[in-house]
Amino acid sequence: MVVVLPAYNAANTLADTVTEIDDAMVEEIILVDDASQDGTAALAEGVGLVTVRHARNMGYGGNQKTCYRAALTANADIVVMLHPDYQYTPKLLPAMVALIDSGLYDIALGSRILGKGARRGGMPLYRYVANRFLTFFQNVMLDEKLSEFSTGYRAFSRQVLEQLPLAENSDDFLFDNQILAQAIYFDFRIGEVTCPTRYEPHSSSINVWRWMKYVPGVIWTSMLFLLAKWGFVRPAIFSLGCRRLI
Repeated sequence: MVVVLPAYNAANTLADTVTEIDDAMVEEIILVDDASQDGTAALAEGVGLVTVRHARNMGYGGNQKTCYRAALTANADIVVMLHPDYQYTPKLLPAMVALIDSGLYDIALGSRILGKGARRGGMPLYRYVANRFLTFFQNVMLDEKLSEFSTGYRAFSRQVLEQLPLAENSDDFLFDNQILAQAIYFDFRIGEVTCPTRYEPHSSSINVWRWMKYVPGVIWTSMLFLLAKWGFVRPAIFSLGCRRLI
């Protein structure tokens, strides 16, 4: 099992995150630094993490692409993506991994919406409302029943990361949404674990203006999903013959 940390200016929270990761169950921790300006990469190397540096900022989705390539190259069977901003607790790693290791699921999500953790943990009201609206919309459009599509705490089987055309996805925040739409399209099984969250001053967060860009992207992804299911189009993100990570 490999944990990947997509990092950007995470020096203030990295140590807290890594401390809670159970070394006994993790083969390797890989941090991908997206051209941070606060010494994140140096700190990661100092605590013994495998560290990959981007020479320029590649975006949140671009960072994840590098994370997953590195994990696959390291022969990971299960890959857990965890934000190093300490918004999600690493203490749920055993539960996330168990869903996949059991053979029952291909993807595990740490959901902030299951239970009552989102607002109690400080999720801004506008984000919570947008999250609920978009989740309802996508569940209808994708014929799914997830509690949320935008969590940043995820575990994947190797098969998912090898087979999906992830290189075709956005390099921005829309990546998170597209990978779940792809997984549903290709009939991968998704399970969820309730996850408390904390929004602190150092936690990464998409601002209002980027949300305004993200929302139309989610709607468009859902429309493409339906059009592809109905056979009217075959966009690259829903075609297994298109670019994969490796």
